[in-house]
Amino acid sequence: MTVTRVSPLLEDIINLTAGKKCQTLCAKGLKIYDRHRCASSVTPPLGQRPAGSCAALHVHCPLPIGVLYYCLRENKMTKLEYTFKTDTLFKMLFVQYPHLLKNLVAALLAIPVESIENLVVNNPEMHPDNMGEKFCRLDINMTVDGQRVDLEIQVDDKGNYPERILYYWARDYSSALPEGGDYKDLPRTIVISIINFDLFKSPDFHSEFCPLEVKRHEPLSDKMSLHFFELRKLPADRLNADDVLMLWLSLFKAETEEELEKINALEVLVMEQAINAYKKITVDPKFRELERQRSIARHNETTALRHAREQGEESEREKWQGVVAEQAAEIARLKAQLGKG
Repeated sequence: MTVTRVSPLLEDIINLTAGKKCQTLCAKGLKIYDRHRCASSVTPPLGQRPAGSCAALHVHCPLPIGVLYYCLRENKMTKLEYTFKTDTLFKMLFVQYPHLLKNLVAALLAIPVESIENLVVNNPEMHPDNMGEKFCRLDINMTVDGQRVDLEIQVDDKGNYPERILYYWARDYSSALPEGGDYKDLPRTIVISIINFDLFKSPDFHSEFCPLEVKRHEPLSDKMSLHFFELRKLPADRLNADDVLMLWLSLFKAETEEELEKINALEVLVMEQAINAYKKITVDPKFRELERQRSIARHNETTALRHAREQGEESEREKWQGVVAEQAAEIARLKAQLGKG
């Protein structure tokens, strides 16, 4: 039997002949099976389990066939060590490969890539000394044909994201006004967020905001534009070689090698270039060192936020304990007065 592009575990099952090997394989499957089974269920010891078999694979083993099912399901996808959502990789890749950045920006803004005449990254630096700092921001800030464009990638919902984006927009917009400049010369400023969590109630994966009059929906100005692309809302199985936006977003969403291969199989040149660039960067020692430092910073940031939250909860608890104590003292005082009466 010849099988191509399968996991080593599946090859073990297919080539299974010896009972001893079967026992070893089933032990692997058992660990996965036990992780997935219901907490209320009881899995009999190895020797007491009924035999199961799979006619398609010609496998016979002393475990329920469910064990092999979980074994296959767990191992059929190879998880990526780094994804396009990894902020250090995100910035390094698109700074080093500006033609890919240009194609991405065109897709996100729904404009022809040929219409972009000039794209300059204003913050290409990635200082190793800054990678270990908590709350380090790895956005890509650009000037695109006179417009200010800021591209953000955000994996976790740390709260107040819309307010953060408004702040980033306001800072970029106001910093573009030179001393003595005229307000009319301020550039259109766009912030694009690719996020890996649900932010809005709408099922749409793309939302764009700009200032409008509440009743008439008349635009106040075209100089503000906020785009949000919610990766978790991407429609399933809608990969199409002609839909470049969906291909880019699917690339960011991808968590496994198989998902990257599926995109690569469409033979879209820019996707092949992006995946090849990804592979080159992820083996680069410089990237790995930056990501190591960044990973420590992420851990420190999470710890700091949790500590602040715990302190806030403790402070709130102490405040209410004080209120309760004051009320109890007041009740006791009133009771004492009533007793004297």
